[in-house]
Amino acid sequence: MPEFNLNQLNKNSHIHFIGIGGISMSGLAQIMLQKGYTVSGSDRSKSHITTKLEDMGAKIYYGHDSANILGADVIVHTAAVHADNPELKAAAKSQVLTLTRAEFLGAIMKHYKHAAGIAGTHGKTTTTSMLAHALIASKTDPTISVGGELDIIGGNIRTGKSEYFVTEACEYTNSFLYFYPTVSVITNIDADHLDFFAGIDEIIESFRKFALLTEGKGCVVALGSDKNVQKALADTDLDIKYYGIGNEFEYHAENITYKAGFPSFEIWHNSDQLCTVSLKVPGEHNILNALASVAVCDLWQLNMETVKKGIESFSGAHRRFEKKGEYNGAIIMDDYAHHPTEIRATLKAAQAFPHNKLWCIFQPHTYSRTRSLWNEFCKSFDNVDELIITHIYAARENPDGVTKPENLAHDIAQRGIKVRYIDDFEEIEHILRKELKSNDLVFTMGAGNVVDIADKLCE
Repeated sequence: MPEFNLNQLNKNSHIHFIGIGGISMSGLAQIMLQKGYTVSGSDRSKSHITTKLEDMGAKIYYGHDSANILGADVIVHTAAVHADNPELKAAAKSQVLTLTRAEFLGAIMKHYKHAAGIAGTHGKTTTTSMLAHALIASKTDPTISVGGELDIIGGNIRTGKSEYFVTEACEYTNSFLYFYPTVSVITNIDADHLDFFAGIDEIIESFRKFALLTEGKGCVVALGSDKNVQKALADTDLDIKYYGIGNEFEYHAENITYKAGFPSFEIWHNSDQLCTVSLKVPGEHNILNALASVAVCDLWQLNMETVKKGIESFSGAHRRFEKKGEYNGAIIMDDYAHHPTEIRATLKAAQAFPHNKLWCIFQPHTYSRTRSLWNEFCKSFDNVDELIITHIYAARENPDGVTKPENLAHDIAQRGIKVRYIDDFEEIEHILRKELKSNDLVFTMGAGNVVDIADKLCE
């Protein structure tokens, strides 16, 4: 299929999004609505995201039907939409131009002089969000596409009128290889999405190809202390700016101190101090996210004092170490962590906060991830006083008949962790209401709907 270009569309073009309620798809739909195109879309059920799109002028269909695509000039779908989807089948039959979300986003990205793709197994949303704060504080009027909801932009998308564009770049199904970054950020590389990738070597190769997208036209900003990142970038002629903790990296942090879990530190570019930053988000991993964001801003020659103010104004994206409220004197938090590395980072940061008991209610995300990273999940909760494992959020998958969360709870218990498997959210809520004490710290954790428990407790 010939490469798609936005210039193929005119202002009367009708774009239909299959799965429009997803966080990334809804962002693309908003961009096209704000550019004046006719937008429709379909999804399984109504949500606050689809309601917002309807308010903006989109026609939303609930449920998938071939009739939904009538009149559409372009069909956009996610990798999670299967070939047997009735709308996708109807598009193929009528030969309507059909693109993946990644192809469509890449076509948008191609029109920007300064385009950053934020990739990495962990930290994409937070790094994109920090960079968004810095760019907005710098009055660059950027276009931002973030994989979470961010208060400063009122959701997950901001449409600007400048040459600055920032988006998350996800490796799943090699989606980010359709992008056109002038700066490729790689926050880390870890084993994930093993329902698509054959193993870590294939993942490393995918990130290598992503980095090579900047060849001859930009540079790579990458975590220098990550061995898999080093492997991905080895033996290339790319312009690479490494960051990390320690002055062996071009962009680095020095003189790190913590106050109630929140870090303050100096950011240096080689021997030049750029700024001193005090974060409103906890943990060493957020020092690294800030370093990546500042490095991009420095490459774009933005004023560091303004960038510093932007970074310091960031207090977290929704579902990332987010305080939901209190119940009976206990602090109720929510975090999107659904990979063992993310879980460990979140719980390590939680330890820095004064608390009585540390509770975690964890909902595994997809059967394939739970199965392939089983041993790593078992080792992720050693710092927790009370752990509840609930049912697996299947997302795009069907039950495999083998991967069972009650067995995960059993294996975690072998490490001496106090853990219960409870399938029903209402029962979990009842237990928490009965057992929580003042100064307990509670995390609902996972990429599914486990946050509903936190919301119920804080009503």
